[in-house]
Amino acid sequence: MLGAGRALREAPLRGNQGLGRLPGDIIIQRENFSFYFPVTTAIIVSLLLSVVLWFFNR
Repeated sequence: MLGAGRALREAPLRGNQGLGRLPGDIIIQRENFSFYFPVTTAIIVSLLLSVVLWFFNR
């Protein structure tokens, strides 16, 4: 938990190294329109939160 907190705190200092655009994320770009839906990122975040909540409820 401390390592994850530290990584989140220092992430802005390291530049743009977050999860970003992963394979499986939906990106649609047109002339006057841009749509980004982070499917893979949402799944990863959901799994991580599920593990953390399971750990605390145990």
